Amino acid sequence: MSIEVGNVVEGKVTGITNFGAFVELGNGQTGLVHISEVADDYVQDINAYLKLNDLVKVRILSVKDGKIGLSIRKVESVTRERTRRNNKTQQPDKNFEAKLSKFIKDSDARLKDLKKNQDSKRGGRGSARINSNSNF
Repeated sequence: MSIEVGNVVEGKVTGITNFGAFVELGNGQTGLVHISEVADDYVQDINAYLKLNDLVKVRILSVKDGKIGLSIRKVESVTRERTRRNNKTQQPDKNFEAKLSKFIKDSDARLKDLKKNQDSKRGGRGSARINSNSNF
């Protein structure tokens, strides 16, 4: 198994800390998956995503001074991107027109309400006007 930046390898989780997880890569080498590289979502507790002895696929991000930086989310994002590209059809989304129409209607209604509300606060249409000839 070659340890080169960009390669995807499988390893076993051997340790979990509050900042990441250590993964043994098979040939006796261990790398660190930083908590920010575990999932696309915010990871508050790494134990919700990984357990000891889990087998995980990781992408090698860096090899520097004997330290190996790993990522789980980069493996998953590449897989999702390939799946998305393979499933993508050449036809445009038919629901787009319906969504756009609904958005325009909602937007117009909100703007109308907002304008009506602002006009009443500014003394616009329909509010009582003070005669400039009155004695104040």
